[in-house]
Amino acid sequence: MTLNGKHILLGVTGSIAAYKAAMLVRLLVRQGAEVRVVMTEAAKDFITPLTLATLAKHPILVENFDPTNGAWNSHISLGEWADHFVVAPATANTLAKMAHGVADNLLLCTYLSARCSVSVAPAMDLDMYRHPATQENLRILRENYGVRIIEPQEGELASGLVGKGRMAEPEQICEALGAFLAEEEGQPLAGKQILVTAGATVEPIDPVRYVSNYSTGKMGYALAEALALRGARVTLVTGAATAALRNPLGRIERVEALSAEAMYRACAERFPQMDGAVFCAAVADYTPAHPMTEKYKHEEGKPFLLELAPTHDIAAEMGRIKRPGQITFGFALETSARAEEYARHKLDAKNLDVVVLNSLRDPGAGFGTDTNKVTLIDRDAETAAVVLPLLSKEEVAAKIADRMAEKFNAIQTE
Repeated sequence: MTLNGKHILLGVTGSIAAYKAAMLVRLLVRQGAEVRVVMTEAAKDFITPLTLATLAKHPILVENFDPTNGAWNSHISLGEWADHFVVAPATANTLAKMAHGVADNLLLCTYLSARCSVSVAPAMDLDMYRHPATQENLRILRENYGVRIIEPQEGELASGLVGKGRMAEPEQICEALGAFLAEEEGQPLAGKQILVTAGATVEPIDPVRYVSNYSTGKMGYALAEALALRGARVTLVTGAATAALRNPLGRIERVEALSAEAMYRACAERFPQMDGAVFCAAVADYTPAHPMTEKYKHEEGKPFLLELAPTHDIAAEMGRIKRPGQITFGFALETSARAEEYARHKLDAKNLDVVVLNSLRDPGAGFGTDTNKVTLIDRDAETAAVVLPLLSKEEVAAKIADRMAEKFNAIQTE
């Protein structure tokens, strides 16, 4: 894939391989990319900012602010600007900090706030590279955060030893970046921003007790992953969940929102910027009207009366502010024989495009299982309800994500 017109953010850290960053910038610019560079302080010992600024045709950023005038170098703006963030060379120290969320320089702050895909090109001595701590940090970045690893090469190292640890050559890095971006652009939801809610909300009675439900978050988390694998940037607003979250290609931003009110606020803030949403969370319909600040002391034989107040209907309220072109899916968990009737009512009541119906009457469906059995009910009267067999939640999520991609494609071809 050509890199023409792409915004590439290059991070340079303190390795002898930093001298290769000059050729990497030149190659990226030659391929039509716009390149900006953020360096660590240690990287300046190996290559000057002037060299990279001249090649990139943009000032080089090192500090969070300019001490001479107080101008702030916004790591958030950098992360939003970039189509891809590559750290080359990436030292063992920087890899460790990336894996564990340390933000003690501008490069790391930018990594933690970046919404784009990320890759690293490690460069270090062979013993440092093969040390279990370094290998574990690479595993965390790859498997937990979706960071692409551009493998180092075998060869003579700065120490005089020969082995794996040489940073990949600039030509190889350019080729890898082109492949990463081509993979993203070839996906059906590439460029889409999707909000997903998941898990159970927790409504406090007092500091030690709460009202909740049996949701584990497995379905919502599987949906976030399926949408990310199809190219979407996913904001996962999650209540209480026991599910483990993988983050394909680093495309999922996780937002904790334990109570119904917190989840409503998180959705209301983010939904207007989204292209679509899947409301999968098991949100409490009611919350204690007067939560206590101290633990309630029970009295033997005396009933405890709890006054409940209604919560926001998140899907319905987002449906009221939904703009043309936004696609929204909602879930309907039912126990009645009239489940489909109730689910269809939600299409209009919540201004949804598709309702995903599942029933606790079906064995293997609902809360706490690794499987689900759903029916996809479309607002489009010409599209018949699709009844899926009992599948794993990952397979169900894939079907739902594909249906969302179809809905977006239909809008684009109208």
